[in-house]
Amino acid sequence: MQTLQRTQVLPISINEAWDFFSNPKNLKVITLEFMRFDITSVSKDSRMYPGMIITYIVSPIMNIPFNWVTGITHVNEPHYFVDNQKSGPFKFWHHQHFFKEVPSGVEMTDIVNYAAPFDPISRPIEKTIVRQRVEMIFDFRYKKLNEMFGQ
Repeated sequence: MQTLQRTQVLPISINEAWDFFSNPKNLKVITLEFMRFDITSVSKDSRMYPGMIITYIVSPIMNIPFNWVTGITHVNEPHYFVDNQKSGPFKFWHHQHFFKEVPSGVEMTDIVNYAAPFDPISRPIEKTIVRQRVEMIFDFRYKKLNEMFGQ
């Protein structure tokens, strides 16, 4: 099991942050284009709620498409929500999203616990190739959010 934690401060209100991040359609906006990320299950105006199931098609490696199904397990508007992979490219994916008001805007923290597929066979590449890919996803997200909302 690996953990990635990222924190970012954006000069927006907690409600603006919540409005953006609680709408699943916005995930495509902050995902690398080469991953061919497409949501296949929710309408454009859907808001997250506990029990919500979201399906995607994503091509994280070598343009190989994967069906990815996540479920929203916890929602405490506008402070946090949690999504878990039901099925998809990881053996395990648990993603916590936290939002906290700070003097300069909103502090967002992502905590992702994940395991590569085919564990234990994949353990030698989990800390290198898989970790690099997950970091690349969140590095892009960080830059894209700064472009969209400022620093």
